[in-house]
Amino acid sequence: MLDMKWIRESTENQEELQRVADQKGIALSVAELVRLDDQRRTLLLTVEGLRQRRNAISQEISTLVRQGKQEEAERTKQQVKDINMELDEQEALYRKVDADYAQLLILVPNIVSPDTPVGASDEDNVEIRRVGEPPVFDYEYRDHVTLGEQHRMIDIPRGVKTAGTRSYYLTGIGAMLHRAVQQLAVDMLVAKGFTLMDVPLTVRTEAMENTAFFPLGQDQAFQITEQDKWLVGTSEVPLVSFYGGEVVDVAQPIRLAAASLCFRSEVGSGGRDVHGLYRVHQFAKVEQVVLCEASAETSEQLLQEITANAEELLQKLELPYRVVAVCTGDMSQKTYKQYDIETWMPSRGAYGETHSSSNLLDFQARRSNIRYRDAEGKLRYCHTLNNTAVASPRILIPLLENHQRADGSILLPKALRPYMNGMERIEPPADAVME
Repeated sequence: MLDMKWIRESTENQEELQRVADQKGIALSVAELVRLDDQRRTLLLTVEGLRQRRNAISQEISTLVRQGKQEEAERTKQQVKDINMELDEQEALYRKVDADYAQLLILVPNIVSPDTPVGASDEDNVEIRRVGEPPVFDYEYRDHVTLGEQHRMIDIPRGVKTAGTRSYYLTGIGAMLHRAVQQLAVDMLVAKGFTLMDVPLTVRTEAMENTAFFPLGQDQAFQITEQDKWLVGTSEVPLVSFYGGEVVDVAQPIRLAAASLCFRSEVGSGGRDVHGLYRVHQFAKVEQVVLCEASAETSEQLLQEITANAEELLQKLELPYRVVAVCTGDMSQKTYKQYDIETWMPSRGAYGETHSSSNLLDFQARRSNIRYRDAEGKLRYCHTLNNTAVASPRILIPLLENHQRADGSILLPKALRPYMNGMERIEPPADAVME
């Protein structure tokens, strides 16, 4: 969340916030938020004034009783009853206004960085750089589903039979490859000083709200029926929540990593990316989360660092990719600045998103109440950042498609070979039909 004091500070701040809410597609009236805040402040003063008046009169009654002035004490008690009636009305009104205010406040988006491009959708994202060249095939190439079936490493029909749409099995070499890319990412991050964690995959509603995935992302999450629990769509939620409500030491940035299963409902994506492994309900991610001091310069440096980590992983996988600056309309409520990394996918004839890096400033830490003491000893909210080091099976799409060979084999990047028992290429099974 944003500091309400900052919102109220000037009409310029309110206009900026309204503009960002509109650009992010969030139905929020900042003017109504300020109006409700004014009303709740006025009501709170009224309620507190009535309570003080009641307490003063109650003390007066005690004095009258001690003085033996029973008639006057009884008349004064009627005043207390009248005040209590008015207090009940004002408290009820305050609770309603405060609830309406809270409903709007939780919709307030983070502001965006000055260099964030303005746009309506991912089509308006701005390319920053390209690394590597897409392969040119002098033969009819195969997509990842065909390759996966021919090598008996992907089985989507049985996944759908077992779990419904957007489900799959990875078998044999496919399962090994899935685990190999994750372990490569984990080893790379641990070598860079990240603390590896194994995290809960089910969390309370509070954790989803505190990390700003709720309420706007609630339709993307799977709920455990009749429990206050949700399956996480990213380990960012439990990693950030690890420090929820605490005062931490960020003299050096806190770097955390987790390899975990993730679950997303993909509501609203019906008919989109239905072929293959691009958009599925269950997947695995190696996530980077960083907490640091509330310095725009520091968090910007760390954003570049975690983005570079993801790029290094793609370079190790020998895959062509591009980095794009994400526009306002493609950003989430919580994000201040974001880069997406898109990897070339021959079957799509385009770059497809495989990684995302975000700087949230103190938006997430305010909700999660994660603070540190600055040089003067003052408590301040941390800045938080996150990045996908690798997500699988989506990464298998470019990995299989870009490294395929005319004979149907798949060359393994050198960095992956130690994780694949020294295997240099994936050969088709002897009885496979390679069309």
